[in-house]
Amino acid sequence: MQFLSNMQTMLTDLMGPFGPLIAVGTLGVILVLVTIPLLIQDSKDPLEKLKKNSRDTQSELQPKKKLRTGTRNEKLDKYANFLEPKDAKQLSQIRLTLMQAGYRSRDAVRYFHFAQFALGLGFLVLGVLYFLIFVSGDEATTQQTLMYILGPGAIGYILPKTWVNKRLQQRQEEISNGFPDSLDMMLTCVEAGQSMDQAIIRVAREIRVSFPALAEEYEIVAHQIKAGRDKPSVLNEMSDRCGVQDISSFVTVLIQSQSFGTSIADALRVYAGEMRDKRVMRAEEKANKLPTKMTLATMMLTVPPLLIILVGPSVLGIMELLGQMK
Repeated sequence: MQFLSNMQTMLTDLMGPFGPLIAVGTLGVILVLVTIPLLIQDSKDPLEKLKKNSRDTQSELQPKKKLRTGTRNEKLDKYANFLEPKDAKQLSQIRLTLMQAGYRSRDAVRYFHFAQFALGLGFLVLGVLYFLIFVSGDEATTQQTLMYILGPGAIGYILPKTWVNKRLQQRQEEISNGFPDSLDMMLTCVEAGQSMDQAIIRVAREIRVSFPALAEEYEIVAHQIKAGRDKPSVLNEMSDRCGVQDISSFVTVLIQSQSFGTSIADALRVYAGEMRDKRVMRAEEKANKLPTKMTLATMMLTVPPLLIILVGPSVLGIMELLGQMK
C-alpha cells in the first residue's frame, strides 16, 4: 500500500491530478497492443500443416509459374476472423463499396479493417504522447483529456472510410462524365460493322487516357465475355461494380435488345442521345446553382465594406458631437 501511495503521489506531481488515470490508460493501450496478436493467432492444425507440406513438395517438383493477381494473401488467413465482419450481409456491403471505389483485391476488406485498426491505435498513442508532453498539468480538465486522447483515435478510425467514400464519389463522377462519349464511339464502331464485343474493346482502348476507370470496366467486360461467360450476367456485374444509374440503364437496354432481337445500333443511338442531353442538363443545373452559392460569399465580402463607407462618416460625426457635448 505504501508503494502504491508513493507511486500515485509521484504520478500526480509529474502529470497533474490525472496522472494515475493517464498512466493506467497508457498501460492498457500497451497491453492491448501486446495481447491482441496473441489472442487472434490460431494454433496450427496438423492437417493444415500436412497439406502445406504436400503443396510445397509439389511446387518444388513442378516448374514455377506466375501467380495470379487475384489470389489471397495467405498471411492474412489466420487473422480472417478478426479482420472480416461476421455478418454476411455487412461483409457483402463493404466488399461492394470497396469494389465500386476501385479496390478489387480479394483481401480488400481485410486491408480496410486493418487500416482502421492500425490508424485508430496509432493516432490514439500519438494523442496520449501529445497530451503527456504538451497539455498535461493541473489546469487540464477531464473533457480536455478525453478530447486530446480519444479524439485522434476516432479520427484515425474514420479516416480510411472517409478516403474510400471520397474515392468512390470521384470514380463514379469520372464514369458518368465519360459514359456519353464512350456511347458515341461504340455507336460509330457498331455502325462501321464491328460486333458489340469488338466495339467494347476498341472503346476501352480509345478512352483509356481520358477516363481510365470506365476503360477498365469495359476491359473487364471484354475479358469475361472472351472467357465464355454469358453477356447478361457480365453486364449486370459491371452495373454493380460501377454503382452509376446511367450504367444500370445502359445494361438494361443492351439485355432487352439482345432478348428481343432488336437492332443494337438503334438502341445505342437513342440512348446516346439521351445521355448527351442528360449531361447538358447536369451542366445547366450546376450553372444555375452557382448564383445561389455565390450569394453568401458576395454578401460577406461586399456588404461590410459598403456599410463602412456609407455609415462610417455618420458614426464618426455622432461620436465627435457627443464628445463636444461632454
